[in-house]
Amino acid sequence: MLTSIGKLSKSFFVKLLVGIIILPFVFWGMGDVFRGGNQNVIATIESKKISTQEFVEYIRRLNLSDGQIKNLPKTDLIEKILSEYIGKKVMELEIEKLGITVTDESLRNIIKNDKLFFKDNKFSRTEYEKFLIKSGLTAPQFESNIVTQEKRRQFLSFLSSGIVIPEILVTKEFRKENQIKTIKYIDLEKFHAKNKPSEKSKKELFEKNKDIFVTEYKKLRYAEITPERISGNNEYDEAFFKQLDVIENNLLDGESFDEAAQNNSLKILLIKKVNNNKEDDNKNKVTNISDNLFKKIYNFNSIKSPQIINLDNRYYLSEILSVERKKRSFNDPEVQESLNAQLNFKSKIENNTSLIKDISMGALDEDKFKKFAKENKLEIKDYKINNLKQNEIFTEGIIKRIFLTKNGEIDLITNNTLTKSFLILPVNTQYKSLEKNSNEYEQYEAKARLKLINNIYQSHDNNLNVKYEVELNERTIERVKNSF
Repeated sequence: MLTSIGKLSKSFFVKLLVGIIILPFVFWGMGDVFRGGNQNVIATIESKKISTQEFVEYIRRLNLSDGQIKNLPKTDLIEKILSEYIGKKVMELEIEKLGITVTDESLRNIIKNDKLFFKDNKFSRTEYEKFLIKSGLTAPQFESNIVTQEKRRQFLSFLSSGIVIPEILVTKEFRKENQIKTIKYIDLEKFHAKNKPSEKSKKELFEKNKDIFVTEYKKLRYAEITPERISGNNEYDEAFFKQLDVIENNLLDGESFDEAAQNNSLKILLIKKVNNNKEDDNKNKVTNISDNLFKKIYNFNSIKSPQIINLDNRYYLSEILSVERKKRSFNDPEVQESLNAQLNFKSKIENNTSLIKDISMGALDEDKFKKFAKENKLEIKDYKINNLKQNEIFTEGIIKRIFLTKNGEIDLITNNTLTKSFLILPVNTQYKSLEKNSNEYEQYEAKARLKLINNIYQSHDNNLNVKYEVELNERTIERVKNSF
């Protein structure tokens, strides 16, 4: 399921789903509901059993990283994934009870109207087949996924139908983004910069993380799969994709890279040992492969496991032949840069945490705001914000946070990457007017509606937690953890 959704991220159907908030269904308590029992059953919802095999297949479709798989026995990731999967199954049970169905005609219309499968402004069977091959899905699998998602869309639509949005909620949403706000602020960049990492702290961090500071050198090879090579013409037509499917199936059955290349007359290109910058030991860059193709192949984790990849509608047989890890020295400029960045980030978090604590405890009022600036030789600046797009100093996200801060209240506001931090003190707020019959009103009514719908979904989710009895098999969960 997740695979198909990911592949469809740009399609009409998924865009439709993105417009409403999908219930997460991850609120199942995992503690005291564990039971023993049949090792072939990992969970039971009412009388419906979830088999171990079914759940393991679901995990495999998630394409977890090697690090995540390695740490499965030590973390609660399996429990979280199972919780999510149970949520999906609960929704399916609820949909079944409501009698929600999708006709064959509706299914055909969804697929045939999806522009992902269009060529020359109309549905193309060839484009559809190409998508299935790239996704690793059969037509029945894909269509089943579509049916499931369409049922969920109908279910969510059913929950939110008939909602009337009060004017006060629309006004509230509007005012979050439409203010004229006068503030005093302190840019904390110099405050954070004064705490430079010491050599001692850098060496300690380096010693603790020596295994991280390595350069990987990989030897790889690839061969372009062209229509001329495998189907005898220059067209990416149905014959090409049928043969591409044969090649992929043969690889899954254990055929080697060399066998696949030989059987299909593919020209093999070898990339000798290079790092992720396409550089060998002597800092010489390889030039016989594009950057995008190189990155795709280089990022494979498996050795001697041939893969077919698609890049810009061209297809390649590729393989990592070997991986060599070389430790980097403490004095390596890139290592130094990384150590400085990590320690600076840690220092910022500590400083900001301390300031947030002072703010929450009321220890930082307007007078202390001024005192803090004076003690740390920081400038207090005055600024007037007229709209969200006024990004001379602050990003739109930061301005939204400023608009939520009340006059006379101090707030610490950062951007997502913590590269910018500000102490904010609003001193005056003016609200703009909203005409009820305007396009703006409709825009903020839609925002208020979406927020209200989300609340309805969350409330319904909580009700489902009570409605359906879930039992989990503790021993089986542990066995699954240790099987990867």
